[in-house]
Amino acid sequence: MLLTIDIGNTNITLGAYEGKELKMLARMATDPRRTADQYAVELRDIMDINGASAAQIDGAIISSVVPHVGAVTKQAVQKFCGVTPLVLGPGVKTGLNIKIDNPAQLGADLAAGAVAALALFPAPCIIVDLGTATTISVLDKEGAFLGGAICAGIGITLDALASRTAQLPAIHIEAPKKVIGSNTVDSMKSGLVLGAAAMVDGLIDRIEDELGEKASVIATGGLAREVVAVCRRQIRLEENLLLEGLRLIYEKNKK
Repeated sequence: MLLTIDIGNTNITLGAYEGKELKMLARMATDPRRTADQYAVELRDIMDINGASAAQIDGAIISSVVPHVGAVTKQAVQKFCGVTPLVLGPGVKTGLNIKIDNPAQLGADLAAGAVAALALFPAPCIIVDLGTATTISVLDKEGAFLGGAICAGIGITLDALASRTAQLPAIHIEAPKKVIGSNTVDSMKSGLVLGAAAMVDGLIDRIEDELGEKASVIATGGLAREVVAVCRRQIRLEENLLLEGLRLIYEKNKK
């Protein structure tokens, strides 16, 4: 069984694959204060409640946008199941033709998403990752990684509104029933969720204008379901895109 671990700024997503089939999916909080031992215990408990065990793990791969947590999680996996994980970064084969100014700066999460998108959809591709940050990656018709856009995520925007204003509260992030909010909470939901959807729609239009052709558009990330539901563009929701990319990258490097 292959253990895939995607470490984001807010959450860590775990997947366990048997061959190409995702057998287990779980999440835990990203916490830089935790030790390798604490993460190992949590990994053991999560596997246990999902009916799996350390003995079943024969491979592991990690992508991380939080370097310290990535290093600690690598140690945790070694303690938990005795397997040394492959950590996605420079020197790991992805098969991507990366055309950004400094290819070594490409985030591990963006690389994993791009590999999965090219395996699942026709190029060119636009990948929208709606997590702590909202990132948009662009792959041309040859599959080359051209770059993209980075925006503040909905959660960051909400935190800023609640902390930097006197009368705006922290709210649950969900789409409102209408654009024109008739109270403070609904008005904030409109601005946050519908505003994010409008931004995504608009950026996709501008990217396709720059590419000169239509693209496959894929969305992933913790807030993707809420936003994609109210986008006007046709967007394919792939919530496990990064885990699938990690699986594919592991297979490339295993061979």
